[in-house]
Amino acid sequence: MALRALADTPGVADTDAVRRALAKVEAAAGAAQPAGVVVGLAAPEAEATAEVREIVRDALSRKRALKIRYYTASRDEMTERVVDPMRALLVEGRNYLEAWCRYACDMRLFRMDRIDAIEVLDEPAAPPPYAEPTDVSAGLFRPEAGQQVAVLRLEPDARWISEYYAVDEQTELDGGRCRVVMRYTDPTWMARLVVGTGGLAVAEGPVELVDLIRERTSAALARAGRQLAG
Repeated sequence: MALRALADTPGVADTDAVRRALAKVEAAAGAAQPAGVVVGLAAPEAEATAEVREIVRDALSRKRALKIRYYTASRDEMTERVVDPMRALLVEGRNYLEAWCRYACDMRLFRMDRIDAIEVLDEPAAPPPYAEPTDVSAGLFRPEAGQQVAVLRLEPDARWISEYYAVDEQTELDGGRCRVVMRYTDPTWMARLVVGTGGLAVAEGPVELVDLIRERTSAALARAGRQLAG
């Protein structure tokens, strides 16, 4: 499997992010969790997401706050937050929790398959009176200041990128390939992602990203050569 190969390649892939993606699509035996708690990485993605969705529904029906551990893919970071759930959404085939985030002091949309742990708290949900649901009629994602746009061509074994990360556009190509347009904040993160696929993802733009990936690829090949020589 392509993800397994990437996860086991030192110095090339962003292995922590790849292992998280891998864990989402592999079954793994996990220890029993307390009632009302789900650890998403300990179960296949569909099963874990279904359990998260049920706990979200329970919290909404009982108007209870939630404690979640959430993975933000664009920043490759995990954070723990207490949120006041307001509604559950199904947008473009994905389940989301919309809630007032006490960590950010703002409304947030949380993709349920990226909630690694969730617990219903014994305290009422209390979003501020000025908290309003997000208007998703024109699409879910809005460009953020400072974000750049990458155009990637993905081979079939790299299509997991378009499934795991948010993309603005996806065009089907021949042979099971696709072209995606996705936003990013950190060029080095995007370069690691592309280089880590071992050629299964190719950046077509912007020029600065293509040049950075070329440099990263050369450095990775040089490291591999030194390891073989040693």
